[in-house]
Amino acid sequence: MEIIEYQISYDIRGAIFEVYNALGPGLWESIYESALVFELREMGYDVKTQVDLPINYKGNKLEKGYRIDILVENKVIIEVKSVETMKKLYFKQTNSYLKLANKKLGILVNFNTENISNSIQRIANNI
Repeated sequence: MEIIEYQISYDIRGAIFEVYNALGPGLWESIYESALVFELREMGYDVKTQVDLPINYKGNKLEKGYRIDILVENKVIIEVKSVETMKKLYFKQTNSYLKLANKKLGILVNFNTENISNSIQRIANNI
């Protein structure tokens, strides 16, 4: 049975809560990323980190591209932040990653917060 994005995003949210409750706010993004990857792999998901996302511009592959923080089941992109203020740019950036990678769903999370529930954003691409 193929796992759909909805189920993956539900489990990602649970893993985010687990990591936040264990570590709290204010640490480096790389720490949250590692802990989140651990939790998702414990759930049995195929998880890749720092995935190169090449950019094709007018039929040419550019030397520089982007890196996706976390890719779950080759379907859901997770962008991890640990910042004081979430900028609109982060939402746009995650949306661009979705479009460039041809993925339907992204999760943008900021661990540097007092309320993790309000710091998890689902971003959809043509769903």
